[in-house]
Amino acid sequence: MPLANIALVVADYDEAIDFYVRKLGFVLVEDTVLSPVKRWVRVAPPDGGDCCILLAKAANAEQKSRIGNQTGGRVFLFLHTDDFRRDYNRFTAAGVRFVRPPAEEPYGTVAVFEDLYGNLWDLIGPVSDFHSGEEPNLAWNVI
Repeated sequence: MPLANIALVVADYDEAIDFYVRKLGFVLVEDTVLSPVKRWVRVAPPDGGDCCILLAKAANAEQKSRIGNQTGGRVFLFLHTDDFRRDYNRFTAAGVRFVRPPAEEPYGTVAVFEDLYGNLWDLIGPVSDFHSGEEPNLAWNVI
């Protein structure tokens, strides 16, 4: 059974769509009006497979309290890239805020960014990006 959607609680559908599509380059997969106050909105990274982020607008005080902190301050989602430097620079240029700078880890090159509400994401590139035996050049924001 494949994973189909991951719900992400948001304050506003349109501002969330704008962030994910314009800043991160995701694709708007679906935006269906279900009622005057509810929509079925799915976004996904290009070439990201079948799993989508379901943007779920908070409908009550308890749901609103979870916006931006669905995982208690831990990284929530992990975005893999085949070219870390390209995507790190693209996100930075688009105004995405990185809260932890790029670092080499055993599983790859990683930096932590936050979405428009403060949910934390890992941007992860392949181990081979900087495991050539040379010291890494972590002056990333150079296009």
